[in-house]
Amino acid sequence: MKIRKKYKLIAALLILLVLVLSAFDVRLKIVRYKIESDKIDSPVRIALVTDLHSCKYGENQKTLIDAVNKEKPDIILLGGDIFDDIIPDTNTKIFLKAVAPKYPCYYVTGNHEYWSRHSDEMIAWLRANNIYVLDGESVDVEIGNQKISLSGINDPDKERFTGRSGDFYSELDEIQREKDDNLFRILLAHRPSYIENYLKYDFDLVLCGHAHGGQWRIPFILNGVFAPDEGWLPKYAGGKYDFPNGQMIVSRGLARESTRVPRIFNRPELVIVDVVGK
Repeated sequence: MKIRKKYKLIAALLILLVLVLSAFDVRLKIVRYKIESDKIDSPVRIALVTDLHSCKYGENQKTLIDAVNKEKPDIILLGGDIFDDIIPDTNTKIFLKAVAPKYPCYYVTGNHEYWSRHSDEMIAWLRANNIYVLDGESVDVEIGNQKISLSGINDPDKERFTGRSGDFYSELDEIQREKDDNLFRILLAHRPSYIENYLKYDFDLVLCGHAHGGQWRIPFILNGVFAPDEGWLPKYAGGKYDFPNGQMIVSRGLARESTRVPRIFNRPELVIVDVVGK
């Protein structure tokens, strides 16, 4: 009996150890989604990068850069908070300088770009490094034989921290006036909590970040415990969400050492979206 109890105790301790290691695992993972549309004739692969917060991914960002290159995306969409308001910009700039010459890159601001109070300098640097900053506008993007409509809006904190008038509702209105319903329409926006507003504007796909996966997750039970804007038990912490008139994908982001509390059962992720014909 004593030997049996001893083995049970060892087994319990091993299980506990595995759970603890899994809970605090912050290795990068790849998360894939497939979106089907009758507006698509030639497939498009998107790498969605959000909430890097200038965090480190190996020497010279090799882990993250290699992960992107391995996926061979047609386009990289940068969904805000790629810079941080506290951590120096070094890691972010290393990553962007590596990928921008190889892939078309499009950027929208997050709240931390504005919190830094250096958003103008950040945006100027992005543009100087061949990264297109979507400033409340739409652009038609040709990828091989496929043309898509890509829209992007500034984070709602823009006016609060820059003092410039206008808000993202007026940006959405302007985008709507330019729309082409024959094209597959993507909206790149930092915050998923505004999805009810986004859905009014006929986008086929909305891509967001910001929520950090709800920071803590309980596998198979809770998708997230707490997220900015949404608070406790967030509805849109991360994953794919289907609506009658569109879809939204929320990345759990790449923040690691910059988070105020540790990620638990919530590994940082690079999101790959394959948009294909129906």
